[in-house]
Amino acid sequence: MKRKTLLIAVLLGCFCTSTFSVAQAPPEASKPSAGPAEVIMDVTQRVMELVAEANTYFDEDPDRYFDAIDQVLSDLVDWRGFATAVMGEYYSRGRSLDAAGQAELKVQRDRFAGTLREGLIKSYAKGLLAFGGANMEVQGVEASPQSARIASVTQLVYGEADRVYTIRYQMGQYKDGSWRLRNLIIETINLGEIYRNQFSALARAADDDLDQVINEWNAVIAEQAEEMARD
Repeated sequence: MKRKTLLIAVLLGCFCTSTFSVAQAPPEASKPSAGPAEVIMDVTQRVMELVAEANTYFDEDPDRYFDAIDQVLSDLVDWRGFATAVMGEYYSRGRSLDAAGQAELKVQRDRFAGTLREGLIKSYAKGLLAFGGANMEVQGVEASPQSARIASVTQLVYGEADRVYTIRYQMGQYKDGSWRLRNLIIETINLGEIYRNQFSALARAADDDLDQVINEWNAVIAEQAEEMARD
């Protein structure tokens, strides 16, 4: 598989994912006893098993596959935190709003979280089918010097023609002890920065109409992916 094809497949999906806040995780999150590397290895194994199984039924029942991938990633991804981070300054501005404005912003954030989840799960799942046979290996864990609750897990993806791609999962430990994704860096591409910048650009173009940005988000991202594939 060509380098760009692989990166597009991962970029569109791999938990897509931007900078998450280290906050209290939902009760169904990963077991507190699992370390950051164990979390990534477990999710990778479960996802690749689903990909192998999907080859037998995807054409007839794609929703079954999408739902299965969604269920696995729900243990790793805090979609509300993801949406908050992608919105960036447009969400943090809520501190200056009155109670009604803050309530409206939270509704928009939650709706955006659902939009992100729907679009990214399908993109990620389809991308995985494209390189489901690739070998993946967790190389190691690097603790952050700033905090014991932050760590980076490095994973190597072995593609065709002896190509090796590096993915770094930046993990944060939540109050219940579980480790969850904060950011993802593929080679030199920082997904957190890409999605924050994309949201800001769309918001400026829409004169800060966040509802318009949310409504158009998945269509815009899909169009950009098609353009990348043609380059």
